[in-house]
Amino acid sequence: MTTKALVMGVLNRTADSFFAPAATFDLDELLTRAAALVVDGADILDIGGVRAGPGPEIDEDEELDRVVPVVETLCDRFDVPVSIDTWRASVAGACFRAGAVLGNDISGFADPDYLDIAAAAGASVVATHIRLRPRVADPEPVYDDVVATVAAFLADRAERAEAAGIPASRVIVDAGLDLGKTAEQSLELLRGSDVLASRAGHALLLSASNKRFLGSLLGLEIEERSDASLAAAALGVTLGCRVLRVHDVRGTVRVRDAIASVLEAA
Repeated sequence: MTTKALVMGVLNRTADSFFAPAATFDLDELLTRAAALVVDGADILDIGGVRAGPGPEIDEDEELDRVVPVVETLCDRFDVPVSIDTWRASVAGACFRAGAVLGNDISGFADPDYLDIAAAAGASVVATHIRLRPRVADPEPVYDDVVATVAAFLADRAERAEAAGIPASRVIVDAGLDLGKTAEQSLELLRGSDVLASRAGHALLLSASNKRFLGSLLGLEIEERSDASLAAAALGVTLGCRVLRVHDVRGTVRVRDAIASVLEAA
């Protein structure tokens, strides 16, 4: 079995991205960044129009205006699969029609139409664990056993996706680091990636790049977390993560290839 993970490059068409270098709201700027990510080796381009954390309300029409033209242009210009980072089924459907092939939903399929729309489009999906819902602060989450809780949630969401007609090979799961988790809980989930991957029985996505828990671990501001992000990616690959959602595609591709070479030569 291969140990080589896919690298998903982040493209945020938002005015309030938590990581400023990815906040490419201007369309031309975003397309320039997309071209650079492709050159750097991105296997997937992930476009989002609304940040996960609290912020000003972005209605459905505004989200559609932000992401659909981007998806259309990315699919026209680049021979790289495009993912849409949204929890709204209507936005996912519009982006599937525009050429996206993956729905990256951080809400855990809270929208009851999401899976049916993805199945009808022949799209893949990402099921992400979140304790409350997107855009809602969750500063003091409590779990009896965070790894077991998240593993059970992801297994349930994967079963729902398959029941909706999405083949298991097109279902990806994500522990949702920093989404309703303290820094310590996110670290525990990262360490437990092998457990999550085996219990869920689906490809595991790691979204650790520049996140809060890395800053808490090492006392780093967000612009200082690149090395820690690469270390998290390396650990994730060794523990079974097979999709890496990142800001630094070039560095992650090098880490991914080095780790795969070592593991596959053993």
